[in-house]
Amino acid sequence: MVFRKLPGVSASGMGLRLSQKFVFLLFLSGLVTLCFGALFFLPDSVRLKRIFLSKTETQPVTVGSGSENDVREHLKRPKDQEHPRGMASVKGETSTKLKSLSRKPSVSHEATEERLAGGKAQEDLTFYKKFKRCLLRPPLGTDDGKPSDPKTNERREKVKEMMKFAWDNYKRYAWGKNELQPLTRNGHIGNMFGGLRGASIIDSLDTLYIMGLVEEYNDAKDWVQTSLDLNSNGEASLFEVNIRYVGGLLSAYYLTGEEVMNIRKLLNKIEKPHGLYPNFLSPVSGNWVQHHVSIGGLGDSFYEYLIKSYLMSDKTDDDAKKMYYSALEAIEANLVQKSPGGLTYMAEWRGGILDHKMGHLACFSGGMIGIGADDGAPEKRQHYLDLAAEITHTCHESYTRSATKLGPEAFRFDSGAEATATRLSDRYYILRPEVIESYMYMWRLTHDPKYREWGWEAVQALEEHCRVESGFSGIRDVYTLTVSHDNMQQSFFLSETLKYLYLLFSDDDLLPLEDWVFNTEAHPLPIVRKSCLQDEATQDKTVSE
Repeated sequence: MVFRKLPGVSASGMGLRLSQKFVFLLFLSGLVTLCFGALFFLPDSVRLKRIFLSKTETQPVTVGSGSENDVREHLKRPKDQEHPRGMASVKGETSTKLKSLSRKPSVSHEATEERLAGGKAQEDLTFYKKFKRCLLRPPLGTDDGKPSDPKTNERREKVKEMMKFAWDNYKRYAWGKNELQPLTRNGHIGNMFGGLRGASIIDSLDTLYIMGLVEEYNDAKDWVQTSLDLNSNGEASLFEVNIRYVGGLLSAYYLTGEEVMNIRKLLNKIEKPHGLYPNFLSPVSGNWVQHHVSIGGLGDSFYEYLIKSYLMSDKTDDDAKKMYYSALEAIEANLVQKSPGGLTYMAEWRGGILDHKMGHLACFSGGMIGIGADDGAPEKRQHYLDLAAEITHTCHESYTRSATKLGPEAFRFDSGAEATATRLSDRYYILRPEVIESYMYMWRLTHDPKYREWGWEAVQALEEHCRVESGFSGIRDVYTLTVSHDNMQQSFFLSETLKYLYLLFSDDDLLPLEDWVFNTEAHPLPIVRKSCLQDEATQDKTVSE
């Protein structure tokens, strides 16, 4: 092969013009400066932690004082004073704030008043008194809700005993861990919470309090004060952390944000297949990723929070109201079905094809439709209440048609099956609350005694098949009396299942629905009547002048 020399280029192939050499050296020196300069000028992780965390981690925490004021001051803080990254905020400030919020102001009101001193403390106490005056009924207390009927009260006391039994065993064998494994008598942490600990403690705070388990409540509160640590670098489920940790600690407060309103505006504008909201939305394109619609897992809380946002706003959030009733109409038109045996159920929708399956998680919808019935169109209010009752009845049937009288994870309405699980993978029960949740709501709305009877059936089944020597455990197959336990006492059993049972056998003045809304994890959040609070502030200003 013959090489030809090109004009102006060295025959060796290594020669460069002077200008080319200069450009090459300039590029090389810039690259070296960039690489080595990064070693000296970029901050290391320790310095970053000092910058973002030191102030909050060393901040003293005082449980039992100033909690409402802490929240208001935090919400007032300018954006430039907040942590620039969400994780830093969670690791530092949130830990301090949430520890402070573990106190329920009415636990020891007289002792609290003695400790409060100074103008700020007095302002805080005054704010809470204003809030209490704006409730339609007196705030909850340990003796509230005691039924006059001895039989009902006996059942309520049984649920309380179940809670104490579950709590005592958790404390003995799994204290500080997320959940109890009752068969092996040890704690379980798992990866759902990204390394956070104490899920059962946080989840149980308000349940212990409303049941009057004062000593147990104080133990939980003390753990929050001394041991709760949100300095976790693991990956966590944002949904689970919010409904369990944040919901448990802030059950006397509610949080709103501009991002929520922006998401709502997007969902209002985006095209919805047949008026339905699929379960998956791309955060990049803003389009639906899959056309899978379900009232159960993945989609349940969206519909639930539409109506609950409206109720929590003292019925002023018109956007939430419109979206909820529009979605409910689409659900009725496309998902609500009637089985050959006359059972009403909600199927799942997969790209236009119905899957005649209803999950246990979807059984909350009886209660959801029930609490929203009174605010629907006048001509549809009774219809919505009837629909809620029919769905609750179907979910009860899924319990009564099993050998253990506990419901499966999912049940079907095809191939001759009605309200029964046809697949082995759907036959388990993990102490879920959704059916009992609907019993509680339907009792409050109708006072039909059958809901209390159905709840008592569930109590008896839990006692017979799920109670073990050291706690409560889920079971792997509800259709066999030779039960096999899964060795897990879920935290939601303490926060939801037992709480809803206790409320079911209590009078309506214990956490009345006129004043309280329950989040997905059954943590009560107050209906804040802003007009009332503003009137109170105006009256106080007039008096002072």
